[in-house]
Amino acid sequence: MPPRATDARRAAVLGSPIAHSLSPVLHRAAYDALGLTDWSYGRFEIDEATLPGFIEKLGPEWAGLSLTMPLKRAVIPLLDEISETAASVDAVNTVVFTEDGRRIGDNTDIPGMVAALREHGIEQVDSAAILGAGATASSALAALARICTGEVVAYVRSEARAAEMRQWGERLDVDVRTADWDDAQEALKAPLVIATTPAGTTDALATAVPERPATLFDVLYDPWPTDLAARWSMFGGAVVSGLDLLVHQAVLQVEQMTGRSPAPLEAMRHAGEKALAAR
Repeated sequence: MPPRATDARRAAVLGSPIAHSLSPVLHRAAYDALGLTDWSYGRFEIDEATLPGFIEKLGPEWAGLSLTMPLKRAVIPLLDEISETAASVDAVNTVVFTEDGRRIGDNTDIPGMVAALREHGIEQVDSAAILGAGATASSALAALARICTGEVVAYVRSEARAAEMRQWGERLDVDVRTADWDDAQEALKAPLVIATTPAGTTDALATAVPERPATLFDVLYDPWPTDLAARWSMFGGAVVSGLDLLVHQAVLQVEQMTGRSPAPLEAMRHAGEKALAAR
């Protein structure tokens, strides 16, 4: 094994845009709680074109990387190995560098979703609905493959997106039916609704929240709450937030990069809440 240039270890989040990322706040809070005083976690504006050069220049002090859009697929050809979880959705959000120089890719978004739901008492559902059909929706489908025993209905805006979601369903062995976005208010009656759309997209659905809603998992965290989440809570429904997801997937990243387990979930959540409140 090559000697490390220094005992200090480094990690960072890469993406574009990246200035909004809470990952540095969460990971640094974990390092503080774990007593890893010689660890640092940075943030770099990197796109698909600059990613290969960035990774090639990393020295032996680097422990790992967190990846956000648009790099989750672009990084795969640069890795030596990826996990089955990452391969299932063709997306890597975590890279760990081994001491012998190998680059190992994983996806902690999927188990992070499952863990966030479990924390709110959702171990299994007999059906679910997904709002949207982007990259996050495919991760949501992969999470539902682990906890949903029946049909998943995906509400989308185009036939092309509908076809993509049906293909993901076949690949992930999930029973997927697609429906038009114009009927998205029907999604709100499901035992579990996962909203994967950009900010503002679901605002118009807030007035359609049923009197006794079940569980909403809204992957957004800033701004928070969304109109839909606020209305859902007002009617007594359970709400899982994007911050819940962000913290749980970051916990898994910290454990993989540092080799320390369990990662300090509550310290990381508190740091994230404090940072969001300050924005």
